Amino acid sequence: MPSKSDCLTKNNYNEAKCDKFVDALYECCQAFYEKNGEQAKTVSCPKFDLLKLKIKQRQEGSSR
Repeated sequence: MPSKSDCLTKNNYNEAKCDKFVDALYECCQAFYEKNGEQAKTVSCPKFDLLKLKIKQRQEGSSR
C-alpha cells in the first residue's frame, strides 16, 4: 500500500496531489489525540493545536 511519503516523492513533494494520504494521516492523528489527550506526543503527527488548524484549513479549502 502506498504511503504519504511515497506519494510526495513521486509528485515532487506537491502535497495537493496527495490529499487522500494527508487526510488519512490527520484522521489518524485526531484519533491518537482523542485516545491519549491533547498533550500527547508523537513524531508522526503535528501538535494538537496545529492539527486542528490544518484540518480546519483543509475543510475550508475543500468547500470552495
